[in-house]
Order: sequence, then C-alpha cells, then structure tokens
Amino acid sequence: MIEFLLNNRKIQTDKAPTTTLLDFIRYDENLRGTKIGCREGDCGACTVLIGTINNGKLDYRSATSCLTPLPNVHGKHVVTVEGLNLPNKLNQAQQAMVDCSGTQCGFCTPGFVNSMCGFALNTTQPTLESAISAIDGNICRCTGYKSIERAAAKLTQELQWKDVNQPLSWLVEHDFIPDYFLEVEEKLQSFNIQYSTEGQIPIGGGTDLYVQKHDDLHDMNMAYLFDRSELNGITFEGSKCTLKSAVTVTDLIENETLLNAIPNWYNYLKLVSSTPIRNIGTIAGNLANGSPIGDFTIILLAMNAQLTLTNKNDESRKLPLKDFYLSYKVLNKTEDEIITEIAFDLPSKSTQFHFEKVCKRQYLDIASVNTAITITMNGDVIQEAHCSIGGVGPIPKFLSQTSEYLTNKSIEPKVVLRAEETLQTELSPMSDARGTKEYKRLLARQLFFAHFIALFPESIKMSDLI
Repeated sequence: MIEFLLNNRKIQTDKAPTTTLLDFIRYDENLRGTKIGCREGDCGACTVLIGTINNGKLDYRSATSCLTPLPNVHGKHVVTVEGLNLPNKLNQAQQAMVDCSGTQCGFCTPGFVNSMCGFALNTTQPTLESAISAIDGNICRCTGYKSIERAAAKLTQELQWKDVNQPLSWLVEHDFIPDYFLEVEEKLQSFNIQYSTEGQIPIGGGTDLYVQKHDDLHDMNMAYLFDRSELNGITFEGSKCTLKSAVTVTDLIENETLLNAIPNWYNYLKLVSSTPIRNIGTIAGNLANGSPIGDFTIILLAMNAQLTLTNKNDESRKLPLKDFYLSYKVLNKTEDEIITEIAFDLPSKSTQFHFEKVCKRQYLDIASVNTAITITMNGDVIQEAHCSIGGVGPIPKFLSQTSEYLTNKSIEPKVVLRAEETLQTELSPMSDARGTKEYKRLLARQLFFAHFIALFPESIKMSDLI
C-alpha cells in the first residue's frame, strides 16, 4: 500500500507501483491541472511539488511527475496546482502571472506556477537569478518568456521580507500558499511508513528508465531505491568524498563542502539537465545508464572515481569507474549488483578541475560533446592528469593515453597541442542527430583547449592554440 498526502487529502492506493505520479494524478484523482506534455521530463507541463521530511525539516522540491514512480512519493506531500489555490483569490505566483501577462494559451501555466511556489517555499535569499533558475525546467511556446521573467521578478520582490524563522506562517499570511500547509508536517509524521525491498530491476529517480522503457514498465518487477536510507547521503573523510547511490544532483549542487572545494561547481552542475530533473535524478542512475554523454559520468571519470558494487547477498567489490564501461550499454557488473557508493578525492591546493559541455541549447539538453579534466601540479610540472570525454565513441571515454602523455610535462602551448593530437587518436565519433563526426572532433579539440585556457590563463592563450 502506497500512502501520501495529495494536496490536503491522504491517499492510500494499491495501484501498480510502476504507475507514474502524473497518470495517478490525472486519471485516478481527476486533477487535470497537471498536464501531459512530452512525457520525457523536458517541457515542465507536469511539474508538481514534492514535500519530504529531511532531518526533521519539511523540504519542497519541484519534480516532473511524468517520470516519478508512484512509490517515490510514499510518505510525502504531493502538491498540484489545485493544491495551491486560495479561497476567493489568486496566490502570489498566480497573481504575478496575471499582472505581467505571463500566460497565453495556458497549457504550461500550472507548471510555472508550481515551480514559482516551490521557489517561494525554498528560498532564503530571493534573487531574480534564483527565481529564473527555479523555472528552468518549464517551457513556454507562446510568451517569449520575458513576461514570465517579469512575473518571477515581481514574485522575488514580494519575497524580500520573508521570515526565515517562521517561513510557512509568513507565506500563508502573505498569500503565497494556502493555510493547510501549516498542518502538513504533523500529518506526515503520523504516517507509519515502511519501504519495500522487493523487486528485481533497480530504479532510482526514474528519469531515464521511464523515458526509455515507458511502454514496458507495467511488466517489470522493480526495486525502488530512491528513498532507502542506506543509499542516501554524502560523507567526507579527510580529502575523500563518498556519495551514496541515491544522492541527487541537487544534493550535490547544494553541498557546501563541495561548493567550497571545487571552484565553479555550481556553474558546472547547472549545465546538468534542469531543476526538476536534478531534484529527482540520482547519481548512480546517471552512471548505470551507460550513456556515452552522461554529464556526471564524464565529471566523475575525470575525478578518478571508484565505485562500490553490491549484490543481493550484500557482498561488495570496488571498481574504478573507468573500468565500468565495456562497450555500448554493457557494464562491468553482474545482473544482481547495484552501485551503492561512488568515491573520489576532493581537489587539493595543487589540483584543478574543469568541465565543458556543448549542446544545442545552453540548458536542459543532452550534450553533443562533454569533457572534463583534473590536473595536479608539482610546481610547473603536471604530476597527474585525468581527462575524460563523451559523445565521441560508444562509451564514456577516459582518455588514458592523453592523460599519460600530459604526466610530467610542463604547461606550455606545444605540450597542449601535442596532447590534443594524442586525444584525437583515442576518439571514434559517429555522425548523429547532435552533429557530424567531423563536428564532434572539432568540438573535442576546442573544448580540450578550453580546459587549459581556463585553468592556466597566464601560460596558455587562445592565440597560442588556435
């Protein structure tokens, strides 16, 4: 039995666990404000808010309900646009959209309103940049976005006086959310929640499997891993960071230790999908997907990450991530093994990390080519290098020969040029919807150069390489 709060009502259902939250909301509960758009997590028309008690605090995140398995909201609060309505008036997000002419056909509007209300619930330091970031997973084909941005600016202005000590009470008092939100935490704590460990096919956030296997899901026996406590958390021991497998990209983008240890960490991770997907997509899922262009796969390859694989007998083994990919979508794991941990070393004072990605649009898109590098210096000499690249072969590529060539070399243009020649020998791109093989080789060259121009601006100039 799956139990959760849907707006202000307790739901108990024995619906097939493979059912998406979107389908349950629309067809079982007849809440039609949550729209069916792409069913791939791209358009944002199906955006809802999911409230979860974490460390004694109720947190709300936007999520694409079309990719959310029903068991992933077990014991949580699901908010649709109907659950944000106030009696006899519009809430602040709805009013801002009206005042700024932020809606035309209206199909996308519920998703935008939910994302804006999620921003109001979460923000402690409201800025226009963070408000626009909160709606980066919502697409509109009518307005040209500027009117929606003005609505986000109006909402941000109204949030400047938000009481961070009593946020829910303040938001209710100032017409951002209805008053039943004040009772949600107490209601959720009264649930007697137990999570099933049954199932054969592992699934985390659902952001890949529900796209790739949507028509086959009803016949699958799934093991739902997203909320298992033993698979969640980020820990640090000395310079080593260990990620549990169900950690999301949002967990990483908000982690203060990582933000402080890795320059531009926030900007790198903003290039990974969109806010609603980052809120539910797991790191292990990104790796186990086996995609040649998985963003986090490329990042962690360059960080020389190590996996812990655990089978159903609770037997574990460790494996370098660079040895995990055997051929296209073929992984170095047994059928009953799952990724339980990912470990990597934080950059030291002598180590620098850099990530580059090119895609058809800046955000919310799959890479044409993505690449990362970690370089450890000993004075003016490269002590160690780890380079990775995606989109140029059947698997996420760890550039072993290029990395080896860079070791014990100085940072100077002729070394970078020669390393790029080595890099080209390791690539085997093919033409596809994201570019021709010639274009991908060119991108690989330019992005490889970009690493050194960004990390060593005093030694490497663009004019030295191009």
